[in-house]
Amino acid sequence: MARHMITEEPLSGLDELPDAARIRSKKLVGDIATIVADASGLDDAERGALEDRLRQAVAALPGVREARVALTASKPGRTFIAIGSGKGGVGKSTLAANLAIALARMGKKVGIVDADIYGPSQPTLLGTTEKPHAEKDKLVPVEAQGVKLLSIGQLVPAGQALAWRGPMASGALNQLIEGAWGDTELILVDLPPGTGDVQLSLVQKSRPAGAVIVSTPQDLSLIDATRAIDLFARTGVPVLGVIENMAGYQCPHCGETSDPFGQGGAEASARDLGVPFLGRLPLSASLREASDAGNPPAAIDGPAADAFAEIARRILAELERVST
Repeated sequence: MARHMITEEPLSGLDELPDAARIRSKKLVGDIATIVADASGLDDAERGALEDRLRQAVAALPGVREARVALTASKPGRTFIAIGSGKGGVGKSTLAANLAIALARMGKKVGIVDADIYGPSQPTLLGTTEKPHAEKDKLVPVEAQGVKLLSIGQLVPAGQALAWRGPMASGALNQLIEGAWGDTELILVDLPPGTGDVQLSLVQKSRPAGAVIVSTPQDLSLIDATRAIDLFARTGVPVLGVIENMAGYQCPHCGETSDPFGQGGAEASARDLGVPFLGRLPLSASLREASDAGNPPAAIDGPAADAFAEIARRILAELERVST
């Protein structure tokens, strides 16, 4: 019995497609066409649309009975930065939101994971009530103020207490970390205060490239901040530096500056511990009011935005230093 040889033929007619630059190989074997395309930098929805466009275009070519499309992608270089504190009430979440915006305004593709499971505040700080949706078992972040966001605060009713034990909180963090972040370069993880299960889960499963510690100048806050620094040091996560928040307060009526929490304590502690000092920010009523209203000052040109931008530049410089 004679055998019919099935030969591989060149596949033409795709060079005019808008996606032609993504095609890495194309072949026709018998009447089955196979296309391999590069989908790097695309999120799940964009990958699906690319696959559909290519399949329809190939199926329309003469002699093609079946079109097969395979997508490849290099994994995006995504960097996690932990934003932590030893205790609550030091302005960590407000700083995280404004630093993310400052980084985005510098041209970085930035996201925030609101990992403060029991007290999520990033949706309020970024002024969004939009809910994420799921695609292929992954949460798709919402965008606010030029920053992508995933938060437990988007998924539960406002004011509802989360009576979760450690494993449940860690599981929730993993859902947020493993969201459909697309081409996001930097993801700031706004951690809950302290040194508990969420911090350990982040270190073990996602390995941040570095950690930033927020503290007020007062002694009690510094003691707790030292514990947070020690946690990251023990787990091999570089501490990019310490930010001193609420350092000084200028009276809006008389203009006189006072130091209700002291000043310089965080800088001195950073020096003693051998970690960088990233800068200080004053106690500011206008910052609090703007943040509560979902209007982060880092998004608007002015002295506050300049201050956050300077700290963001120092964080990037430290990140580059520890990565080399």
